[in-house]
Amino acid sequence: MFRISRFGELLKLLPRAIFDRQVQQWQADKHCKHFTSWGHLVSMLYLQVSGQSSLRTIESGYNAQRSHHYHLGCQEIRRSTLSQANEKPSRAGVFEAMATVLMSQAGRKLRVEGQQVLRLLDSTPITLKGPGYDQWVKHTRSKNSRGIKLHVLLGAHEQVPLSAATSALTLNDVEHGREMELESGVIYVFDKGYCDYSWWWQIEQSKSRFVTRFKSNARLAVVKTRKIAKAARGIILKDQWVKFANKNPGGGRCNPYTKTLRRIEVSRQEQKQPPLVLATNDLKSSALKIAERYKQRWQIELFFKWIKQHLRIRRFVGKSYAAVRIQIFAALIAYLLLALYAKAHTITKSLWLLAAELSSTLFQRASTEWSKHRRWREQRSDFESRQLCVFA
Repeated sequence: MFRISRFGELLKLLPRAIFDRQVQQWQADKHCKHFTSWGHLVSMLYLQVSGQSSLRTIESGYNAQRSHHYHLGCQEIRRSTLSQANEKPSRAGVFEAMATVLMSQAGRKLRVEGQQVLRLLDSTPITLKGPGYDQWVKHTRSKNSRGIKLHVLLGAHEQVPLSAATSALTLNDVEHGREMELESGVIYVFDKGYCDYSWWWQIEQSKSRFVTRFKSNARLAVVKTRKIAKAARGIILKDQWVKFANKNPGGGRCNPYTKTLRRIEVSRQEQKQPPLVLATNDLKSSALKIAERYKQRWQIELFFKWIKQHLRIRRFVGKSYAAVRIQIFAALIAYLLLALYAKAHTITKSLWLLAAELSSTLFQRASTEWSKHRRWREQRSDFESRQLCVFA
């Protein structure tokens, strides 16, 4: 009986019908004779999971597995063809759309009932080194670096990205926050880069909560000072209800946030740093619980570190804006597929070990290998029993 490879099992988690609709919507296969969008996606996922680093190694490694191409729904690739496909903005649109679809599906499948819906928001710069990028990054480069910025909304309990977007390196983080669709009944955690009182008010109006930090120049009027619980003494220094003292910050702006906020000072004596000054619209939870929620923001930093170390978004196989975006969203799709694969096969090991295992056994047929081993054990057992009969 035929068994698909582990790479085939991974690709089965992609909703092919939705992918085909996206290809039609973006007209990504227009004037395409052989190298379709599906073959393009498969080759870029092969780049991410197998750990290849260039178009030449992708061509050599992938074409060495010709017996699997038919079952994967694609054919041999040429690096020149792959390079040309990476230049198409329509293909970048398909990759981004598929990453968005997969993020929404992964969020639902990996969600655990009864847990609070905690969302971590942050961005990370992706530096672009070497010649060839100046054509589209020279106007958006910062003083010390050039590149692109990746914005991610991470599910704290699901441990997968739920939305992602790219922008210029110089774009303020809060600009992306304003464009993000807000959910109801969610707790958003973000840092001072998203300090915008109008946006905070939008979160309040969406019946959600947030945990962030006040800037040092925030003008606040203390409404009430809460008593610190015995268990929180030494950790929580202050717990106050406050309101903004300045309704008109200047420049024709108006601060719409008129409700009471909570200001919590958290000690950082162990790190020998000044205390954290947290801001939240949650007036009911304990101060320790709110401090713990902000501490969980570190998970998104670990996520960025993971994808930069274990996936291919530091060295790019194309120089254009479309090629860079294709490779970034291919990395996100690969991460989501790994998480869904671990869930479907009840794998308890870390995603890092799973990725390392798959990179070495990508074209193995796992079920077939186990069947061979089982038959070998049965034959050996039968042989040993016959030997006992001969010498009895």
